[in-house]
Amino acid sequence: MVNPIISPFAITLRATPFIVGLVAGIASIVSLLSKPVGGLVGDRGYRFQAMIAGNLLGVLAGLLYVTSALVGSLWIFAFARAIHGFSMGLFFPSSLSTAVDLAPRGRVGETLGWRGMMFSLGNIIGPALGGYLSDILGFLGAFTFTIAFSLIGALLVVPVWRAAGGRMETGTVSGNEVGYSELLRVGFISASLSLFFFTFSYAGVVTYLPALYKVLGMPQRVFGFYMMVIGVASFVMRLIGGRSADRMGPIPVIRAGMLLVISGYVTLLFGELPPYSYLSAVLIGAGFGLSVPAMQLMALGDLPPRIRTMGSSVYTMFFDLGMLGGQIALGYVADLRGYAGIFPLLPFIAAASLIIVHAPLIVGGKGHED
Repeated sequence: MVNPIISPFAITLRATPFIVGLVAGIASIVSLLSKPVGGLVGDRGYRFQAMIAGNLLGVLAGLLYVTSALVGSLWIFAFARAIHGFSMGLFFPSSLSTAVDLAPRGRVGETLGWRGMMFSLGNIIGPALGGYLSDILGFLGAFTFTIAFSLIGALLVVPVWRAAGGRMETGTVSGNEVGYSELLRVGFISASLSLFFFTFSYAGVVTYLPALYKVLGMPQRVFGFYMMVIGVASFVMRLIGGRSADRMGPIPVIRAGMLLVISGYVTLLFGELPPYSYLSAVLIGAGFGLSVPAMQLMALGDLPPRIRTMGSSVYTMFFDLGMLGGQIALGYVADLRGYAGIFPLLPFIAAASLIIVHAPLIVGGKGHED
């Protein structure tokens, strides 16, 4: 819900393009710093508590968003983004590792695909709802709804926690038994670095396309609908991507997905404004849906359960690094060349992701290709 209105709201508080990117990137900075905490907590069996705590911090972030809208404070808004980032740092590592642990044997990719479909469903409903609510009720009304959704998220963890007995055993008791050096695998490293460049490019779209629409005088719902199209396309392809990765290995699926994403960025160059821009949203969303479950399987599928939450933490930290790098570095480019000036860079950044994901094959690893 918040994604399509971060940049427009910051602009109403007189933020420059660089400050827009910096404020948006605060969540990624704090999430990056908090994810090792989330990983350690989860590897000691407290994954469900971490997921509930993450949602409750989301409630606090929502309250601060509302406060920033009431008083018109960019500083409070930035602090709310920091709290939201910390909540993600707690929630996502345990969420991702729990999905892998609960997956039926031989169907990890499919299970990650189902989980990813729920993520995509959020990207369908959230941005569209956030855009429309901000147009109808203002930023204050849109921010209020983030509180309700965070509460619902916390409540939905409870039944699964009870079904799992309240504590998921991971086989770790002390830090010496964890063996985090086992994360230094070619597949894990290449998937993580590929995710970094993938997210770096994606940050350019989710941060600066709505900013471009704002300065052109378009309503927030325009970008909300753009994100909804990405979400629908991703939703359709997630399960296909997960099942295909189980069957043929992650690398071919990631390759196909990244080529679709690059095609979407190229298409955006020829049509930044609706309705033509929606074709790029379809391609980016479809590529996103194919690539993400396969990347997750490549990074986490072979990790021992006792270090999987920390593995999820480190892996998703590269997501935050990519978002942060994209929001800040491309914000600097936008200061020099305008918001539209960043879009020609995106296909080249995504191409770096496509190359890196083949590292297991280049160094002689299988990368689940066979």
